Amino acid sequence: MRRLTVLLTVLLLLNPPAAEAYVSPATGSPEVSHVLRAFDRPEHNWLPGHRGVDLDLPVGAPVLAAGDGTVTFAGVVAGTPTVSIDHADGIRTTYQPVHARMAQGDAVHEGGVIGTLGHPTDGWPGLHWGARTGPGDYLNPLSLLELPTIRLKPNPS
Repeated sequence: MRRLTVLLTVLLLLNPPAAEAYVSPATGSPEVSHVLRAFDRPEHNWLPGHRGVDLDLPVGAPVLAAGDGTVTFAGVVAGTPTVSIDHADGIRTTYQPVHARMAQGDAVHEGGVIGTLGHPTDGWPGLHWGARTGPGDYLNPLSLLELPTIRLKPNPS
């Protein structure tokens, strides 16, 4: 029995259980590409900042769910079409300006189409993607994705 416990422990250390997976809502890839505007968390919640990232995506393109979850909002906020999704790990992701194809309470699956990108309402192009764990606990949504692989070419000299 002790050998089995040791073997299982070694296997778990070598192959840990998968964490919650997310994909880019613009491409469906686990890595990000083409960020137009970066995350800029303000020092205090009432100060200006950018509580998400803007991803390059043309108007009318499909917007994808970043992960499995439940639609908690699909409607308009201050003139901006918005979709919000709650995920099992406690993170809520938000997508703007997105004309929803889903309704509140609908289950969504990672990479599934949740709507189409609308025209910008704030002067910034692309898809605004936000993430938070609580009312003011914004996090950089890019931290939900895999880090890109960076390869350097050898110096030919």
